Amino acid sequence: MTGSQCSEIGCELGCRAAQQHQHHQQQQRHQQSIPSATSGPSIDRKCRSTTAAGGSNSSAATTTAASNATTTTTTTNNNNNDDGGGVSRHRQQHQPPAAAAAARANANNAAAAATAATATNATGQKHTVHWFRKGLRLHDNPSLRDGLEGAATFRCVFVLDPWFAGSTNVSINKWRFLLQCLEDLDSSLRKLNSRLFVIRGQPADALPKLFKEWGTTALTFEEDPEPYGRVRDENITTLCRELGIYVVQKVSHTLYKLDEIIERNGGKPPLTYHQFQNIIAQMDPPEYPAPTVTVDCIGNAYTPLIDDHDDLYGVPTLEELGFDTEGLNQPVWVGGESEALTRLERHLERKAWVASFGRPKMTPQSLLPSQTGLSPYLRFGCLSTRLFYYELTELYKKIKKTAPPLSLHGQLLWREFFYCAATNNPNFDRMHGNPICVQIPWDKNTEALAKWANGQTGFPWIDAIMTQLREEGWIHHLARYAVACFLTRGDLWISWEEGMKVFDELLLDADWSINAGMWMWFSCSSFFQQFFHCYCPVRFGRKADPNGDYIRRYLPVLKNFPTRYIHEPWNAPLSVQRAAKCTVGRDYSLPMVNHSKSSRINVERMKQVYQQLSKYRANGVALNGETVGLLSVAPTPPLIGYDPLDGELDQASQQQRLNNASSNAEQSDRESSQNQQDPQQQQQHQIHHLHQHMHLQHNHHP
Repeated sequence: MTGSQCSEIGCELGCRAAQQHQHHQQQQRHQQSIPSATSGPSIDRKCRSTTAAGGSNSSAATTTAASNATTTTTTTNNNNNDDGGGVSRHRQQHQPPAAAAAARANANNAAAAATAATATNATGQKHTVHWFRKGLRLHDNPSLRDGLEGAATFRCVFVLDPWFAGSTNVSINKWRFLLQCLEDLDSSLRKLNSRLFVIRGQPADALPKLFKEWGTTALTFEEDPEPYGRVRDENITTLCRELGIYVVQKVSHTLYKLDEIIERNGGKPPLTYHQFQNIIAQMDPPEYPAPTVTVDCIGNAYTPLIDDHDDLYGVPTLEELGFDTEGLNQPVWVGGESEALTRLERHLERKAWVASFGRPKMTPQSLLPSQTGLSPYLRFGCLSTRLFYYELTELYKKIKKTAPPLSLHGQLLWREFFYCAATNNPNFDRMHGNPICVQIPWDKNTEALAKWANGQTGFPWIDAIMTQLREEGWIHHLARYAVACFLTRGDLWISWEEGMKVFDELLLDADWSINAGMWMWFSCSSFFQQFFHCYCPVRFGRKADPNGDYIRRYLPVLKNFPTRYIHEPWNAPLSVQRAAKCTVGRDYSLPMVNHSKSSRINVERMKQVYQQLSKYRANGVALNGETVGLLSVAPTPPLIGYDPLDGELDQASQQQRLNNASSNAEQSDRESSQNQQDPQQQQQHQIHHLHQHMHLQHNHHP
């Protein structure tokens, strides 16, 4: 069984680390936790104990939960009170039409009343714990609002597993972003006369102890759409039933209930974006975001606090987690709900772009982080997808005076598409055992993988991207495509799983479903089969960064190269290299492969794989999900293009492209073939020039 068996989605980053660390071990591969670090000794022991006193309510819950202790309906209330924290007007709810709102409010009030009645102890009091995992926000948090309904006390917890602090599977940037999210959440809770409780330990061990100590009668959390999270939540729900604790989980991380999409598709997730769009077009619009949690909705509930709360339950520092922060750059992305809502306002203020809703033009500036970027905040749940969805909808209506097309929400719907494809597939993040992934005989080359991951390929465009990723935790989507294609089907022929792990370690917005889905896409292992589009790392970079400003920013060793050679410095005469104070082969790496040759070989490999797949499918030999040799046949393989607005290819067009694959690839790389020598020949050429240079120096030396 895959997927986390522990109860903590709280720091699901660590769960990712655990999955990678235990990939080849079957026992307890799915222990949910927090991100791991790039370095670090054991955690500071004097911080946060899970057995410290937590308040006056210490009697164990005695109520027996209803047989079905979990509800997944979403609360929507007509409440336009100020958010109490002054964070942003976007914390307020968008109101549905009056009639629908009234009906929905009546239903939700009845459900909330039933929940409150069930989740009380023998004295008739409700003591709530809300478990933060993703969804690190107070706006659009329906499960938290449900837990506050009729509660006497409430505590908001986040479970941090210190085991992962000594691992190397998650970068310091990702840890820092998470801790900033928790600090911001704690600050917002302070304005409600509450605090965030950061709990140390394994959730399945720590939480039940605290539930008994605090007399907890109700546990609330956001529904997790991913397989490992579902297993974890089932386990914690079972524990809660045994303790007589009522459990409420509600959808708020995705726009739709994914199970409903799958049900409408005959019990299977739609595997083409076009199919997915057709299904959601027939469904009701997404739920409106729930109003922000304010002092008014808390009512008479309070959080029992103790004087040494910070020592026991405070948000840890990077140093406490064992990180060496000396020389750490200032963050490009600052975590937290407050920053997310500020960025959302900036995003919506881009009137010129919003008015046209056209496809933004690619410029070198696009490659740099933007003050309106939102992806890390959506990933950590600092920003609600439903809030973003309806803010964009209302703005479009205001400008265009008409209902928006489905394509307006393309980015959010693509996110939803991958979540839906992964939700019932615990092997979505790997090739073997994954019924929708083509089984490709990738090479294993740890040395080449390390060069790629560390930005040492010898191709400035690729190396600059990987350097930015490692330093800042984010890269543009075209940059992601470039480095992913280079690693997999383009040049190195290394499995997409290896690239996915590096992204999971470094990329702030890397979500399990989306990260795995995009890597299958990039590598033509699923969703996308136009493998003959193999982009040259020189010409692709020159088109995106014609003056080389991006390369100079992240590869200062090349900053003095003239623009003519900045994308292919190995072709610069030795005199130019000396003038730039960078000799290729000594100060900067030679190209690790000949792109022209390797890409042609790899296109042929992919062509053979897909021809074999077509052969078996045409002969009826393979059934859906059945492995045939090196190929696992996916049901109805998606034939969608890289661009979300592209249509699907018909079978005849696809076959024609398969037949022309080799010639297309050869034509696309003709320019690179003329300019790039074989790396070994290039190295010999460089050595010859170096020897000649040394000989000249010797002759001129007295």
